[in-house]
Amino acid sequence: MQNGYYSVTGAMVTQFNRLDVISNNLANLNTTAFKRDDVVVGDFKRIFQEAKEEMPLPDNTKEGSKFLNAAITRVPQVVEQYVQYNQGGVKNTGNPLDFALKREDIFFMVETPNGIRLTQNGSFSMNDQGTLVTKEGYPVLPSTYFTNKQYITVPEDAPLSVDKSGALYAGADEIGRFFMAQSDDIKTLTKEGDNLYRFNDLNEITEMVGGDLVAQGFLETSNINPISEMVGLIETNRLVEIYQKVMHSHMNDLNSDAINKLASIKA
Repeated sequence: MQNGYYSVTGAMVTQFNRLDVISNNLANLNTTAFKRDDVVVGDFKRIFQEAKEEMPLPDNTKEGSKFLNAAITRVPQVVEQYVQYNQGGVKNTGNPLDFALKREDIFFMVETPNGIRLTQNGSFSMNDQGTLVTKEGYPVLPSTYFTNKQYITVPEDAPLSVDKSGALYAGADEIGRFFMAQSDDIKTLTKEGDNLYRFNDLNEITEMVGGDLVAQGFLETSNINPISEMVGLIETNRLVEIYQKVMHSHMNDLNSDAINKLASIKA
């Protein structure tokens, strides 16, 4: 068994996974308020040491681990994928239904067919009933939603304005307030499609009241740095090419050399 071949194969798979993340980042370069994904690469031996106590057969696992080849256990693995929540730039759209959040830990709350979700994409619109919704048609929730289950409805022909704390006005009349959601632990949020985030428990979400939180007529851009992503893309592609050459050496050059030497040995 050629241990080096298996190690290189594992390393190549890790780079393919990293390539998927980088490609997705670049594809969302112009997505409003998109947050960059990244991965942490470690080795299997370290992961095993951290998790072996939680494995279902601790005794058998412990005994079996004595025979693990050290070269194979050093194969790089994707340990964790995480989201970088640092804010992107802010652009002026002049659209009264566009809203940019001013803090990286604040979210709008919306209702989807799959349940309540969080989003930092403040590009909203009005549906036929005068309800404030996302571009996908999900209602944006006010701070009173969990009390009366009512959405944000703007009277017809009334100009909508929002102050910096998230209070909504139709003309001079206050008609509600955005539910400015803050997660107790932002790392527990999970990305979904349509720029949404899923949380584990509603009790982990608190409402931020007051403060300089939102700007009307602006949108947050993605926090993707295209130059950094392209550097990562080139680096990953070059690593894959190197691993391919090493795999070729193991499967062809080394095997051929071994076969020729064995064939030349006289009985």
